[in-house]
Amino acid sequence: MFIDTHTHLFSDSFDEDRGDVIQRSIEAGVEVCLLPNIDVNTIDAMHDLEKNYPNNCYSMMGLHPGSIGEDWQEKLKVIEKKLFARKYIAVGEIGMDLYWDKTHIDAQREAFKMQVKWAKELNLPVVIHAREAFQEIYEVLDDLDDENLSGVFHCFTGTLDDVAKINDYHNFKFGIGGVLTYKNAKLDRVVREIPLDLLILETDSPYLPPTPHRGKRNESSYLLHVAAKLAEVHGVTLAEIEHQTTLTAKNLFNLPT
Repeated sequence: MFIDTHTHLFSDSFDEDRGDVIQRSIEAGVEVCLLPNIDVNTIDAMHDLEKNYPNNCYSMMGLHPGSIGEDWQEKLKVIEKKLFARKYIAVGEIGMDLYWDKTHIDAQREAFKMQVKWAKELNLPVVIHAREAFQEIYEVLDDLDDENLSGVFHCFTGTLDDVAKINDYHNFKFGIGGVLTYKNAKLDRVVREIPLDLLILETDSPYLPPTPHRGKRNESSYLLHVAAKLAEVHGVTLAEIEHQTTLTAKNLFNLPT
């Protein structure tokens, strides 16, 4: 069994064929999909998907940095209320994204910091979105990291220096997705140096489809292309990738065995 540790299956990109997408995923061996929340407007759709597929889909709760604007404090109040009302597998998707716009950098930083604190209070891992913002995220984690904090840098595309920095924290993993299969990304050179037991697999569907599906909508069944590339990079069998990444994901997110 493979686990897609990061997929937005509740996205309206799947409204026409969500059931078929999930069935293809299960038939491909990707039997568990972890759902990171995005905004206050995606919560109901995420919960409905989890309710309809209770043995396959598990929800997180968080406010994506791309959803942080002038009304970020009101949004965060909704997220907090939901987060503390029931059990989730993680606080996510949270973090900072300075790729498009730095207007709300202070708000992004504060929202990230608050959500990390909630994760520690609830003993939940964090799922971190880091785009053009590694240093800013490190500044927050340098203050808050301790033995009570764990998580994953989702869609990791950093350098070996970033790997070393993240490994200085107590318990963080690296989420590896379709970018690993892109020749020009050269991510394989970095991932080759990361111990296999620190890696988990993800699609970030409907985004970032792996080769040979670039230009199409991504889906969880395509995770096998990422797994195959990771096996090649680390020089191990696909079965070993399946075993180790699934074990690591189950332990990080405290999933049912």
